[in-house]
Amino acid sequence: MKAETLKKAILQYAMQGKLVEQDPNDEPASILLERIKTEKEQLIKDGKIKKEKPLPPITEDEIPYELPKGWEWVRFNDATLYSTDYVANGSFASLRNNVNTYKTENYAILVKTQDFSTNFSTNLTYIDKSSYEYLSKSKLYGGELMLSNIGASIGKVFIIPNLDRPMSIAPNSIIVKCLNPLMTTFFKYIILSSYGQDLLKSFTAGTAMPKFSKTQLRNSIIPLPPLAEQQRIVEKLEQILPLVEEYGKNEEKLSKLNSTLPDKIKQSILQHAVQGKLVPQNPSDEPASVLLNRIKAEKEQLIKDGKIKKEKILPPITEDEIPFQIPNSWEWTKIRNIAFVTKLAGFEYTKYINLQDSGEIPVIRAQNVKPFSLNLANLKYIDTDTSEMLERSALTKPCLLMTFIGAGIGDVAIFDKNSRFHLAPNVAKIEFYNQHNNIDNRYAMYYLLSNYGKQEVFKFLKATAQPSLSMDTIREVMIPLPPLAEQQRIVTKVEELLAIVDKLKKG
Repeated sequence: MKAETLKKAILQYAMQGKLVEQDPNDEPASILLERIKTEKEQLIKDGKIKKEKPLPPITEDEIPYELPKGWEWVRFNDATLYSTDYVANGSFASLRNNVNTYKTENYAILVKTQDFSTNFSTNLTYIDKSSYEYLSKSKLYGGELMLSNIGASIGKVFIIPNLDRPMSIAPNSIIVKCLNPLMTTFFKYIILSSYGQDLLKSFTAGTAMPKFSKTQLRNSIIPLPPLAEQQRIVEKLEQILPLVEEYGKNEEKLSKLNSTLPDKIKQSILQHAVQGKLVPQNPSDEPASVLLNRIKAEKEQLIKDGKIKKEKILPPITEDEIPFQIPNSWEWTKIRNIAFVTKLAGFEYTKYINLQDSGEIPVIRAQNVKPFSLNLANLKYIDTDTSEMLERSALTKPCLLMTFIGAGIGDVAIFDKNSRFHLAPNVAKIEFYNQHNNIDNRYAMYYLLSNYGKQEVFKFLKATAQPSLSMDTIREVMIPLPPLAEQQRIVTKVEELLAIVDKLKKG
């Protein structure tokens, strides 16, 4: 799926009311329409726009899909203050006689859609003051919506910048004035959605030179949410769409990998998450340094109780080892400092394990460990006595599982079952010292499955005939650790965004 197609799909979810939750306390769109009507009446009273004939009511046959409660299907013209274009100022003959254009600096800019591609830096078209005054019905002040209405450019939409100088619209575009900047941005997203693009194409079907008029645009119907929900939709889109555009910048290089697009977006989400860029930091959060001190105390008690062995003191992480900067409340640490890492030893497997197709204790093999989740199909089993004898490699509490050899090397999933399971060879368990709920397993999993986490894991990969990771190399993996509260916020946001990506993947 191309970035542009994915963008339209995301926008279409937004225009169907499926991107953010509805709030029954929102002022409904019907009240917003009354405010727009009042504002238009004032513009008519002030002589700034002309009074228009009422548009016909929307019929059932025109409605393409059902909207959430509080939304309204509405004529485009009834949801905007006004729309106009270059030819609103007079006939083609009078425009030729009264408008002079220049390629050198002059009084006002005649804004073309091409100007947005150069950020208004080159190849501008100018008009003199008398031409600008003649084009009184299409003056621009900044903040208007601009739609191309002819040829291959149909479907392009822009918001006019404030250039602090006189501007007017060029031919072959329509400008739209909305009630406020928020609605302007929302209307831009309507046009860019699949619904909006299909709507514009429907105006030009069967014509030799595609073109649509402002009358067609005014008569069209669009979905209008409550203003508060528009705000939530815009905020959500402005969070998601940059991730899509990041992919789009590399679209040519990735054209052969289009089938993996959702995974690319997932990686972008994960990378933002583990750098502290996905959710805001809260200065009230208990910093990760305090969390690490609690883990250290818990670990020391386990050593004292003889449950784990005391390890050799290793040097602290140096500045040269740190791959990227993290927020001040976060800490870099190593897995060995915060988790117990182990496996089923090869000699234990050879001597004691006899896998069966049915039995008492399910065994997690490498084929069961998939990125993000366990696949519990085709399980093998051992008896309870064997599992209890090999207690170190039993699975009895929530932890992470990582494949450390073979085809799925580096794959990570969460084990969170209430019943006893056991490790098979090729799978390691990472069991965090979590007596006080210090680490969210999901955050740690998302880090290890992010590109940064994978790079950290694979820098220790043994370059043998069958690449593998030792338990010591897994223990040496560095992890950026946020405060627990922020871990949980990150997990919530990641899962929300990944769910959207999964919906898009399923079509």
